[in-house]
Amino acid sequence: MHLIALTGGIASGKSTVAHRWQERGAVIVDADALAREVVAPGSPALDQIVQRFGPEMLHGDGALNRQALGAVIFGDDDARRALNGITHPAIGRLAQARFDDAAGEDANAIVVYDIPLLVETAQSLDRFALVATVEAAPEVRIQRLIDHRSMTRDEAEGRIASQATSAQRRAVADFVIDTDGTLGDTQQRADDVWDLIVRRLSTAL
Repeated sequence: MHLIALTGGIASGKSTVAHRWQERGAVIVDADALAREVVAPGSPALDQIVQRFGPEMLHGDGALNRQALGAVIFGDDDARRALNGITHPAIGRLAQARFDDAAGEDANAIVVYDIPLLVETAQSLDRFALVATVEAAPEVRIQRLIDHRSMTRDEAEGRIASQATSAQRRAVADFVIDTDGTLGDTQQRADDVWDLIVRRLSTAL
């Protein structure tokens, strides 16, 4: 099993690249999906969140009240660290289980860990055979957030500013995929990098 990290900031086009690679045969493990899974009703992580932040973190049906939790941790570094201390280990364990499942099904599988916060969470890069980052110009990303997520310009700029910079992601990446162009352009660049990844992995065997 070959483990590849795919990262990129909000509205960078990373999901488009991940989908394209899945079409090319990659097994995708989505960190954002895992983050939602580990706080499902009845999960240990959700119980810990309630113990730490209070019962108002739950909706009536027992699901996490994301808006309430977001209001608590916004601008509070200690609260954010406490939340990360609960969720990140749980996400890591679940991700490893998915990696192991993929390896059990195909010893030669190329598993792509779609992890937006690769840099921000100080992941150990030694576990990855290769790292790819997806990026677009700030103005392109801002416009995508305005058009597709109904954010104001200030909200979009704030979200981008809260994440790692493109330079920080490039510093850990083996490949950079630019998504400033059309969907077709992005898919072609994703294909080109995928071919390079497959070639690199083949020569490493």
